[in-house]
Amino acid sequence: MAAKKFSEEVFENPKCTLRIIPELCKGCAICIEFCPVKALSLDRKRLIVTASAMEKCIACGMCELRCPDFAIVIDKKEKEKQ
Repeated sequence: MAAKKFSEEVFENPKCTLRIIPELCKGCAICIEFCPVKALSLDRKRLIVTASAMEKCIACGMCELRCPDFAIVIDKKEKEKQ
């Protein structure tokens, strides 16, 4: 049996790439409450989370850690060596 492929909404900034999987997000907003910099918000039309202020994201991972449905994935970017 093949694994199901989900669509992703991808947001980027210099610190990380944040992926939200709309099919898994139920709009509970737990991730929004735990985000210390308020980079996330609820898309009221689709009732899913979106990175409305991605420039604020510090890649702390709290949203990914607290999402009960595994709808958020954060990939931290490695710092360029000087």
